[in-house]
Amino acid sequence: MNDISNSDDLAFLMREFYSKLLTDKTVGYIFTDVAKLNLESHLPTLTLFWTNTLFHTGGYKANVVQVHKNLDALEPLTPKHFEQWISLLDNTIDEHFQGELADKMKLKAKQIGMTIQAKLGHYS
Repeated sequence: MNDISNSDDLAFLMREFYSKLLTDKTVGYIFTDVAKLNLESHLPTLTLFWTNTLFHTGGYKANVVQVHKNLDALEPLTPKHFEQWISLLDNTIDEHFQGELADKMKLKAKQIGMTIQAKLGHYS
């Protein structure tokens, strides 16, 4: 199994991850019913975010914390939601990739989740 090596890998990974996420009983409704996410228009943003996070390419300008604060105002995002998000992402990464960048992505996702929870006041 190969490591994550470019934005094409990340686009593939995001599509696989969100196919699980959107149908998940714990968190799926947040994306489908609350955020009313249009996956096709959101995938390039997700890919750009993770490309910048892993490869430091720049170009991603949105405030991730504010995006989640806005969502939290509509539907409180609980630690259980974040735990499920991390679990699904870790499993999806492990199904398709292994190596330094795959491990880095899992670690960064955990750090980002903890930061967002702290900023929302839901993490202690």
